[in-house]
Amino acid sequence: MADLTPSQTVGPYFAYALTPRDYGRVEFVTGNLVTPSTTGERIRIEGRVRDGDGAPVPDAMIEIWQADAEGRYAHPADERRPNSDFVGFGRAATGADGAFFFETIKPGPVPGPDGAAQAPHISVGVFARGVLKRLHTRLYFDGEAANAADPVLALVPAERRATLVARKAGEGRYTWDIVLQGEGETVFFEA
Repeated sequence: MADLTPSQTVGPYFAYALTPRDYGRVEFVTGNLVTPSTTGERIRIEGRVRDGDGAPVPDAMIEIWQADAEGRYAHPADERRPNSDFVGFGRAATGADGAFFFETIKPGPVPGPDGAAQAPHISVGVFARGVLKRLHTRLYFDGEAANAADPVLALVPAERRATLVARKAGEGRYTWDIVLQGEGETVFFEA
């Protein structure tokens, strides 16, 4: 049996190809998911990515995938597809201070695996130096009554759930930090 090729961190073309704005190129996917025909409550999500020492991670990339305001995904498998051009996918690079942001809409509840409704949430993927495989997590919204019955959030120990909840920070604004390890580490899920 041949040996497996070992995993490696992403190479030097990671940022060049996936976050071309940093290199004077046109981006195909951005942190702005809102178009003129997008319906729903427009929100801005702001945050920072920090490492285990609390230092900012200046070269991380965050991807999000979400439903529209009616809980419909822009995907062929969702027969209830959105009636606007909202695609529900965005990508943002962190700055020197580890900061990122997304301009989007607040998603609606979506059906869960056994038919139970899931609370409004955004699926999040994190790429960063030293991370061999994309990290998967979720962002929920503070003050959502549906959070109490969400089947995925219920799997997370109560004392760690706050790491998945974005805090309201003003009209249409939420803050949510991603901590890669250590104290206050964000809950990450198996893919």
